[in-house]
Formats: sequence, C-alpha cells, structure tokens
Amino acid sequence: MELKDNKLAIIGLGYVGLPLAVAFSSKYKTIGFDINKKRIAELSEGNDFTLEVTSDELKDAKLLSFTSDLNDIKAANIYIVTVPTPIDEHKQPDLTPLIKASETLGKVIKKGDIVIYESTVYPGATEDDCIPVIEKISGLKFNQDFYGGYSPERINPGDKEHKVTSIKKVTSGSTPEIAETIDQLYSSVITAGTYKASSIKVAEAAKVIENTQRDLNIALINELAIIFNKLGIDTEEVLKAAGTKWNFLPFRPGLVGGHCIGVDPYYLTHKAQSIGYHPEVILAGRRINDSMAAYVASQLVKAMIKRRIHAEGAKVLIMGLTFKENCPDLRNTKVVDIINELREYNIEVDVYDPWISAEEAQHEYAITPVTNPKSNNYDAVILAVAHHQFRDLGIEGIKRFTKGDAVIYDLKYILPAGSTNLRL
Repeated sequence: MELKDNKLAIIGLGYVGLPLAVAFSSKYKTIGFDINKKRIAELSEGNDFTLEVTSDELKDAKLLSFTSDLNDIKAANIYIVTVPTPIDEHKQPDLTPLIKASETLGKVIKKGDIVIYESTVYPGATEDDCIPVIEKISGLKFNQDFYGGYSPERINPGDKEHKVTSIKKVTSGSTPEIAETIDQLYSSVITAGTYKASSIKVAEAAKVIENTQRDLNIALINELAIIFNKLGIDTEEVLKAAGTKWNFLPFRPGLVGGHCIGVDPYYLTHKAQSIGYHPEVILAGRRINDSMAAYVASQLVKAMIKRRIHAEGAKVLIMGLTFKENCPDLRNTKVVDIINELREYNIEVDVYDPWISAEEAQHEYAITPVTNPKSNNYDAVILAVAHHQFRDLGIEGIKRFTKGDAVIYDLKYILPAGSTNLRL
C-alpha cells in the first residue's frame, strides 16, 4: 500500500491524541475515536476544552472525523493508541485504559493492520501486556497477521512553541519492515524529524527515562531549597549565581505533578522491582517530590504563627490549581495535596484559577473554586501556579486579597525577591 493511502484511527482524544489526529489529518484520512460521547460532541462542534487545538485548526482539518462508534474505525488500517497510563493509590501502574483500548482494537483489527502505542509504559508493556490482548480477542497472530509499533508521545500541554509536529519523534516497529513503515508515516507529518529506535522496548525505555531524569533533577533542587531555607539563603539567588556556569542545568524547585513527570518514574521502578532490583535513587527522588506539599503547608503555618495568626479557622487563598502554568490541565496536580494538608490544620481554603473548568475541579477533586476572591479576606495567599494573570497582578494586586499582617508564599518566583514573606 502506498503511504498516502493509509487510513488512521486515533484511539483516545485527550491532550495527546487530539493534536496527533489533527497533525495526521493534514495528509491522511483520520478518525478520532473516544468512548466519551460528550468529548466527541464537543470536538464535532469545533471546541477543545484542553486548548491544545483551536477551533480554526479543527475546522481546517478536512480529513478528520470524530466518533464513539466502533464500526466507524473498522475501515482504518493503522491504529494509534493515545490513552492515559496513570498510577493507582499504591503508586503502581494502572494499565486499565491501555488494556481496554487493546480489547477494543481486538474487535476491529484485520489482517495486515498495524497498531502503534504512544502511551507511556515500562519496557515490555506493548509486547507483553497489550499485544496478547489483541491476539486473544481477534484470533489473529502478532507479526504474522498484524503488526505493532511504539512511538512515545512528547506532547507538552500548554506549550504553543513546542507542538507535536515540531518535536522530534522516536519511532519503532515489531519487524524491520514495519519499523520503516511507521518511521515514514511519522516523518511525513513531523517536521522536526524522527529517530528510529532499534526495538519497541528501546523506544519504551527512552520515553520513561525522559521524565525520570527531569524528576530527579527537580528532586535535587527541592532538597537544596529545603537546605537553603534552613540556612536563611534565598534559593533563587543561589540558582541564578550557579547558572552563570555554562553547564549548570536550569531547574527550579516546586511541586511535581501532571500526567508525566510525577507518574512515569513509577512505571520504571515497578518494572525494576519485578525483575528483582530495588531502584534507590529514583524512589528517593520520588519521595522528596511527593513530600513537597507537606513541606509547603508546614512552612506556611509556621510563618502564620510567627505573625500571631491563629492557624485553626484561618482563611488561605491558593492561586492556581493546574499542574503547570497557562494551561487547564488538572491531571495529578499536587496543589491538591497542599489543600489537603492545610485542611488537616482546620484551615479554610479557597482556590482561584482562571484557567480551569469548575465542573472538572468538582468532579476530580471535590473542589469548588472561587471566581472572584474577596478583598481584605485572607490570612495567607499561596502563589502555587505561575499563570500570566497572576504575574500581571503584581504584589500590590495580590495584597488586595489579604488582611492584616498576612503571609504571601510565592512557590513559583512570580514576584520580585523581598516582596513576599516566603519563597520556595
């Protein structure tokens, strides 16, 4: 089959799947499939709540259609899976969405078809966990009747500069011929180019260590911030000074949430432990980063006590709920952990975030955000996310929300040094 004759089906239309579907639809007939009928209706009307794709981009995607009906994707010959891969309450990989997607594909796949996974997994998951599900339901044999591949997603939510087509893409396939076919497919729409890995397992491992490396670097800076705080030294000033050396990495302390950095390392550590190795460094970094919300809450309460602000019954405004700035993504946000910690002190917490869906915040975390924080109302303010709206307010704008000798805790270096009581 000629490359141009391929028909694609993207399984899962979230932050990863939708931009990918739009990109592929520039050259191929593409069907976006999602089990969420509300999501399909929204996209069909030209609206994307993730803000990753504009209404104009959806309108211009003439070869793209959306469906929640399995029958509509049977005509495809290449299926790309972009469902989430979360962790459970025990910080173990939850492959449920991936297995269900594989079951779905087992019902529609035909001889000669190719299945490509993009979801972040541990090395071996594609061939050991997903493909057998397709084989069992379809009755087809892997690498004889159908083929597989893995091309890890590299979407950065909210980043309008580094979009799916402008980020180099790792590709792989279950046979040398299929690897080449998959690489050519992605090369045809990824302007930044591709890198063909030698195997599916290599591609899976490459993805999972990308965010593990970032997680460990942030953990180091978080630990340094705690040390410098105890020494009475401003962490940002230290990092600026160290950053004058050409090879110093410009990481900053903070909460580590989201769908990748705070999750992916657990996929690797799970696999390591399953083969009898205990990954000490990776898990140490995770413990530090997972403990930062408790550290922030304790620092705030100590600062309030020093100003003779009674913690129990105090009102605190948290500015920002998303896991990162200037995007509506609430997945695995660690700001929620700060809220829960403060509530342990019987502190009344209001959350203000102009980027989020109030409905989603309520559904995911039972949080009802305020839309207009009251003036002269709060004993403390935590600047948790660096949204541009908060930067624009400046210190005087933020002080309008506070009363008396309130504490302002700047986690993201939004405000100038010396203008707030606390900085991470």
